[in-house]
Amino acid sequence: MRRLCQDDPLWIGPYAVLAGVDEEAERHRTPDRRYVARSADGRRTVLVHVPHPGADPGRWVAEAEEARRLAIPGLAPVAEVDRAAVPVWHAAPYTPVLPLTAALAAHGGPLPEDVVRALGAALARTLATAHARGVAHAGLSPAAVLLGVDGPLLACFGAVRAAAPEGEQRLGKPGLDPGCLAPEQAQGGRPRPLGDVYALGAVLSYASTGYTVPEREELPASLREPITACLTRDPARRPSAADLAAGLSAPLPTRPQALPGPLAPEPVPVPVPVATVLDGPPFALPARIVAALARQSAGVLVATPPAHAQEKRP
Repeated sequence: MRRLCQDDPLWIGPYAVLAGVDEEAERHRTPDRRYVARSADGRRTVLVHVPHPGADPGRWVAEAEEARRLAIPGLAPVAEVDRAAVPVWHAAPYTPVLPLTAALAAHGGPLPEDVVRALGAALARTLATAHARGVAHAGLSPAAVLLGVDGPLLACFGAVRAAAPEGEQRLGKPGLDPGCLAPEQAQGGRPRPLGDVYALGAVLSYASTGYTVPEREELPASLREPITACLTRDPARRPSAADLAAGLSAPLPTRPQALPGPLAPEPVPVPVPVATVLDGPPFALPARIVAALARQSAGVLVATPPAHAQEKRP
């Protein structure tokens, strides 16, 4: 969590703001401004979102209301939307989560290959469910992926649609990560499912290397083919989200361990690691990320609004 800055709001609707979700250096890559906040009676703690200054509030809140109507596993929930407030906002009950950018910082670098594969499979399943309903997410980026102990949540629904209408170039618009913007969407094309697949490839690149557009050789061997297929400029050559989920969920073949001696040995299977308390659905989080989530949860429990917030209570 980030301490509040001078330009952060003290209250958003009925909620007193406790802290920012995104670090200052990452705020330009998020489609909105995100905060942990608490109701005046102290009974409800929420993750609350407001658009960046200068964003079109009408388009932004329309996407929030659409997300609220969707009930898709893995999609970050939207429980409340206030389109009449200034600024407009939406919120959902707080659960300890780290944006993927913060998770890599907590881990000290890119995530292990098996974690990236499991993360990709989980996100691809969420996208496949949305695509089967005729809905494109249109907002996937490292900032949109929220990691928690119960698995990833996909936030920032409709960020591409909210940034600019169809036909208007979106490249360079605030709040959009250029490395995750499919070429056809950057030029103003209608967001479609295969644009989400492009963005997922960029997210998995980031998770495994720290960059959304790495060199192919930088990618882990088992991820080179699926990621480069996602990042193909021609949408027709990208895999579907469902095919990608199936491919990333499939177990990797184990290599037999050679034994010394003149006779050809029987293949020795690679032992399966024993599950630990860090293992859980749908994938095991590295220990440092689990520790960061625990610190965040403890910090939220004891957090109080700034003293001067009471003086400006709405």
